[in-house]
Amino acid sequence: MWERDGWAATWRIGVLVPHADVGPESELRAMAPPDVGIHATRVPFGAMAPGGGMDPTIPLAPVRAFAEPPHIDDATELLAAAPLDAIVFGFTSSAYAGGPTGEDAMLARLQLRSQGVPVVGTCASIARGLRFLGAERIALFDPPWFDAALNALGARYYREAGFDVVSSVTCALPSRQDAIEPAAVFEFVRQHVPDESAAVVFGGNGFRVVGTIARLERELGRPVVSPNQALLWAAMQVAGAPTTLVTRYGRIFAD
Repeated sequence: MWERDGWAATWRIGVLVPHADVGPESELRAMAPPDVGIHATRVPFGAMAPGGGMDPTIPLAPVRAFAEPPHIDDATELLAAAPLDAIVFGFTSSAYAGGPTGEDAMLARLQLRSQGVPVVGTCASIARGLRFLGAERIALFDPPWFDAALNALGARYYREAGFDVVSSVTCALPSRQDAIEPAAVFEFVRQHVPDESAAVVFGGNGFRVVGTIARLERELGRPVVSPNQALLWAAMQVAGAPTTLVTRYGRIFAD
């Protein structure tokens, strides 16, 4: 009997990630069933140093630049040369900065370079997931490296997308990706989620949160939607993969 070697994936999803960020592909690979392969490519991001280091808060200028030509467009074209069924844009902040209209325009531009492979964005996927779940009132929790201005842009994004943002906070946790622990995320959200919210929404593809989703949903009695979770859900849909293959990462994967 041969051992599994990763070649037998039925569906393959490509992910565009900041050059020093291992978070998006780590979470996508953790959630993806054996039939779904994850294939990442690196894109230069001015706010990250070698080894993944960042300032305590990320400035808006490199956030906006990440979504602009030429690097992300060229990376999309190269990634699409692989035998993929979907490509995901693993970066929340640029959607916050550009709003729903700006995110749609960016995705349409990347689609011109993707050789027909569908391209899906983070916040657009979250919004689609919330509508699927029937959740209109949301509590937004952003990572500690999102400052108040970026968090406010996130709240504005979801309001423009038609949601009632009943609270929007940056999590008071250590401002380093490698210092985030699921237990601390769980406890912060549990203590700060307002009763009137119908769903919890996380921001930040590099925010370590997918391991908390199932327990938060049990504790809070409402759905939880995160960037990489929503990207996997949306990508599996456009790829034609049954989302019910994912069984442990939230209500969004239900049939």
